[in-house]
Amino acid sequence: MKFLHRIEALRPANLLLLLALPFLIWLFATSTDYTRSLAAILGVERGSAAQFPGFLLLLVVFAAPLASLFTRAKVAVALATLGIGAGLALCLTPVAHPFLTAAVANAVDPATSPLVVPAETPRRLTEAAAAMMTGASLPIAAVLTLTNLLLLAAALRTGAPAARRAVLVLNGLGLAWLLLFAHLGFATGLAVAIRAGVTAYVLASILALVWVGLMQLRPSRRTLPIFGLLTAATLTLAAWQAAQPRLGYSLVGTAEGTIGIAAGTPGRIVDMVRYGSYPEAPADEAKVKTVVDPADALSQIASGKLSGAVVPTEVAPADMVLWQTEVLPDAAANLATTALVIGIALGLLAVCGFLYQRHPLSIAAEFLIDVLRGIPMLVIILYIGLPLAGVLKSSTGGFLDPPNLLRGITAMAIAYSAYMAEIFRAGINAVPRGQIEAARSLGLSRWQTARQVILPQAFRIVIPPMGNEFIAILKDTSLLSILSIRDLTQRMREFQSATFLTFAPYNTVAIIYVFLTLIAASLVARVERRYRTPRH
Repeated sequence: MKFLHRIEALRPANLLLLLALPFLIWLFATSTDYTRSLAAILGVERGSAAQFPGFLLLLVVFAAPLASLFTRAKVAVALATLGIGAGLALCLTPVAHPFLTAAVANAVDPATSPLVVPAETPRRLTEAAAAMMTGASLPIAAVLTLTNLLLLAAALRTGAPAARRAVLVLNGLGLAWLLLFAHLGFATGLAVAIRAGVTAYVLASILALVWVGLMQLRPSRRTLPIFGLLTAATLTLAAWQAAQPRLGYSLVGTAEGTIGIAAGTPGRIVDMVRYGSYPEAPADEAKVKTVVDPADALSQIASGKLSGAVVPTEVAPADMVLWQTEVLPDAAANLATTALVIGIALGLLAVCGFLYQRHPLSIAAEFLIDVLRGIPMLVIILYIGLPLAGVLKSSTGGFLDPPNLLRGITAMAIAYSAYMAEIFRAGINAVPRGQIEAARSLGLSRWQTARQVILPQAFRIVIPPMGNEFIAILKDTSLLSILSIRDLTQRMREFQSATFLTFAPYNTVAIIYVFLTLIAASLVARVERRYRTPRH
């Protein structure tokens, strides 16, 4: 009877998948095409079989102490003992060494780091670096195990809050590194998809709460004057930058052949010359070539290597000038444009705030949510991942150059935050107004009312739709392959292009995503059952 009750407790989709599991196992075990597809799509590297036991050992080391804080006394003691035993195994055996060395080798830059053997895939530490890792891992593991032992003894025996928090922080950070950052050579593609989905979901939830908080703002008497002053200040900055001294540039020689562009020439001048946006320019797009400096450009014109060049007006030979103009320096032009856009936006928000008697930031958050919901996800990923990231890199001189994975995660977080903000707003509005008024009458501040009265009740309401958003964002990680991020979908495309197999790669990646979404749906259903509001 207990077995039947357990079967009835399963979701029907999970039961069907469970019944089909033997067939799937047989298919992947007996078909070479499916076996190869599974290994390639999951991202199984050579020699990764030795890494998996170390990963499991570290998972127990960090997860067992954490779980012991949230279970009954007898189970907590067993979990704590399991975690300490795993820590001792970490100290006394080399089981985790292959995993840790692979994690370190993939955490450094292979082009510049002396720790990695150059031009070798998968990455491998040099013998000296591996020996150093072996020597350092033992004391670190010993300190970790001893610290966990002392903290768990204090937390479970006396229930000291400080000890519980220390266990939570220490093992939480370790578990976060293991699951979200460490290189998993036995499933790199799967790790990228899950990590991208979870990270984007967390960031989207935080951004959504920010948007909702902004929408809840109420204007005061000083709000509109402050926005008016900010508008005036930014527009004044734009006017000041636009009034900066202009730089004179001349096109010398002829525009019939290749034109040399000296390094540091403003981009507007380069575009005008290249696309013929000046009087008597050739109809076709001009060929341009970067040169070191104006002197080099003039010497190449004299030698016949270039037909013309763009040089500062003060060094241009008067008898060779074909066209000349004056423009703002790029720094001043960019700052003037940015300040003008911000000033106009602040002014429009101030006007709308006055007309609707709302806080301008509330209107801005609502406008941003509507805009983001109106743009397709793929367009947002491409926009943030390519042109916007390129502008960020060029404007900071290459200092800020986020990797493609971070660009994709940021894009998905921003896009999904708009949908989640509406979910949070609906959950907050569903809390009875009388409870909020009662909390304020008891002397609670707006922040205390939100934290202690509104959010706990809204959280129960928004669990089902937020779970759906998690499933959707987990599937939409497949769109990150457009940025050449080697997730499950990108690896499937690479494998299919290399092998020309028809059904095996596509079926394999579909089955993996089905497993991921059903697992996520089961977790969401369990959380929903736990926090479900009882009906009276």
